[in-house]
Amino acid sequence: MSRWSPRRRAVQDAAGTPGVPSAPARPSRARRAAGRSMRRAGPLALLCVLASLAAGCGIRATSVPVDAGAAPSRVGCVLPTDQESPPGGDSDAFVRVYLVCGSRVSPVEREVRMPGGRSAAERLPVARKLLAELKRQPRATEEAAGFETAVPDDLTVGGAADGDPDEALRLNRPLDELPPFALAQLVCTYADTAVADADDGVILGGPAGDGRSRGDDGNDGDAGADRAAAPLQRYECNAALRTSPEEAVGSGTEA
Repeated sequence: MSRWSPRRRAVQDAAGTPGVPSAPARPSRARRAAGRSMRRAGPLALLCVLASLAAGCGIRATSVPVDAGAAPSRVGCVLPTDQESPPGGDSDAFVRVYLVCGSRVSPVEREVRMPGGRSAAERLPVARKLLAELKRQPRATEEAAGFETAVPDDLTVGGAADGDPDEALRLNRPLDELPPFALAQLVCTYADTAVADADDGVILGGPAGDGRSRGDDGNDGDAGADRAAAPLQRYECNAALRTSPEEAVGSGTEA
């Protein structure tokens, strides 16, 4: 009989009993806890992936519904087809005036009896008729399409002062005191008419030095007036002026 010893018993326990399968080792407490953590992290990781994909598509995650409001509307600034030109009459009676629509000035046609030609004698009468049209409130169809006017009711226009070019017109207000949109309306309405110069430029100035200009009372003004006339500016109705009328005052060049 073999003698028992602690060392021999340890060797037998380690090797197992021959012919008897060893019981599977139970996982440690730390390994069981790690397994549970991985099972819980799986759905969370999937949610993180989906959130990152949504952010990549430009969708901002939010926990509450977001009301973005109604779709933006845009005023057309275009009259109905049957209202673009007033019916009847000679085509020479139709004039194009520029009104404010949104952030720009745009043309509409109105029926106005105007002097023919582009002579110097017709410049002031034409300028005054066009100014009267600009001061009128828009028609119902124009207003429905988004048109309005910025021209003051008390604005008046006179002829050139003494020493001015013949094409010049004098307003009763300094140019820098006019609403910029009103100045853009005047320039674009006057361009390509008898009011403009040979290159369709419009020369405007504020009050004459003596408060009078040619055409006010039939004379050419007082050459010895104490106050100097306001400087003249030449404007063109280009795309920049039509689309950015707020810059009208500074868009002129010295005449």
